[in-house]
Amino acid sequence: VDAATLPEGVEQTHVSLFDGTNCGIAIKGKRAFAVQYHPEASPGPQDSFYLFEKFVGELG
Repeated sequence: VDAATLPEGVEQTHVSLFDGTNCGIAIKGKRAFAVQYHPEASPGPQDSFYLFEKFVGELG
């Protein structure tokens, strides 16, 4: 996904360090976000823990 083509209200949140491609988005004003990788497969035990905390927090 080219970040320049994202619609209004959608922001890029993650970028690949390998090739600069988009790896995550969030929708402003909504409880919606996504990543295009496997956060549970991170190299460190806590590297992506914040994503799971955010998800649980968004549940209410």
